[in-house]
This record gives sequence, C-alpha cells and structure tokens, in this order.
Amino acid sequence: MTEYLVFRLYAPLASWGEAAVGESRPTATYPGRSAIIGLLGAALGVRRDDDEGQRQLRDSVAIAIKQRSPGSLMRDYHTVQVPASQAKVTYRTRRDELSAPRRVINTILSSRDYRCDGLWTVAVWLTPQAELTLEQLEQALKAPHFPLYLGRKSCPPAAPLAPRRETFAQLRDVLDAGFPPLCGKDEGDESRALRLPESALYAWEGAADALDGNGQGVESSEAWDMPLNRRRWQFGPRVEYRRVVRAREER
Repeated sequence: MTEYLVFRLYAPLASWGEAAVGESRPTATYPGRSAIIGLLGAALGVRRDDDEGQRQLRDSVAIAIKQRSPGSLMRDYHTVQVPASQAKVTYRTRRDELSAPRRVINTILSSRDYRCDGLWTVAVWLTPQAELTLEQLEQALKAPHFPLYLGRKSCPPAAPLAPRRETFAQLRDVLDAGFPPLCGKDEGDESRALRLPESALYAWEGAADALDGNGQGVESSEAWDMPLNRRRWQFGPRVEYRRVVRAREER
C-alpha cells in the first residue's frame, strides 16, 4: 500500500509549455513534471532563485497524471513591445521597458497555444529520499503561499483543487478516485457539459507496470521536463510511460 496526494486541475485556459523555438510557444495536452513541480513550489512558497528549496522539492516527489480531457486547442497571436538590448542599460520593471526611447523599442510577434476546458487528475507520492511530507504538500495546496496557475499566470484554476491523501495498492486506483462533479449533479452531467472523450490518458514515472501491474499497451518516451535550474530554465530528461484506456475499460 502506498500513500498518495491526489488533486484535480481544471481551468478554461491552461498552457503546459513544451520546448519553444522562435516565435511559436506550443502546449502539451497534459501537465509535465516541471509544471506540477512549479505548482507545488508556488503553493509551498519556494522561489525560483531558492536552489536548495527547488532541489528538495524536485527530489521528494514522483508524479502521475490522468488526462480525462485534453481540452480544445486555442492559438493566440501575441505581440509584445520590448526595448533592444543596450550596453550598460538594465530594465528592472515593465515600466522601465516602456519608458525607453521609442527608437529602441521593438515589437516581438509570437504564437501562443492554450488548452481550453482541459481536465486532469494528479497523483503525487514520496520518493525514498524525500525531505518533505505529503501532509505539508496537502496543506500548501489548500492554503497556497503564491497564487496558483495552470502553466501561465493568465490561467488560474477555475475549480478547487480538492487535495486529499489516499492510500491505495495501485497507482491507477488513486487516479480513478472521483471528485465532486464540476457541473450538474453527477458524472454524466459533467461528461456532457465538458464533452469528455471516451478514453483517458494515463502518464506516470517509475516502472512500465507501475500503473496497475500490467505493462501491456504501455508506451514510453523521453520527456525533457525534469527541472534542474529554475533561474536558468534548464531541464533534463526522464522516462515517462503512457497508456490510453477506453471508457469501457475504466473501473
């Protein structure tokens, strides 16, 4: 039996950043490890320049996701005005940037992707070298130090995360544990309102058969979302396992 911390993520807009090149800012369909670590770090009050706090959090938890709905894709054509880099000139605030001479201000164009009405369940459990407790993480999510958001600051949660600790024999059991419906009286109302698909995607770390003891139909890939240094935006690789389960196969 393993103790887990399970909570729910839902918002009209979410953006789970992937590797960005040039003007394109894509989003994954579900949150990766760096996104969940960032969410927990904000709840705990761990700042990006707190290297020891970031390391402690990163090394303390393992993460799994159940994607009940990826939501629909929305693309935002984005423009930002920023001053060109100048020797011996430092802009400390946004006001400083916009106060620069007009001749040095450039307009940067970008395309930013969001997921609309996505719904995810997150399970967190402790690693053998954990320096934090699930109770600390649960209380932090209930009363976060910093505001929480789903990928970007423009994407606050639209429903309570409802964190709770549960003990289960298998990882899939905790990911399938239900929450009060977001709308309507039951899961059927929620499914119709959010247009939930007939299948759910499970993504986890650890071992291929860690979900339910069955390694069949499991895919693996290398995900570059292991936060190494938040100040420098450096990330390393990890192995992630995934499996899609049809509604009729769900418990």
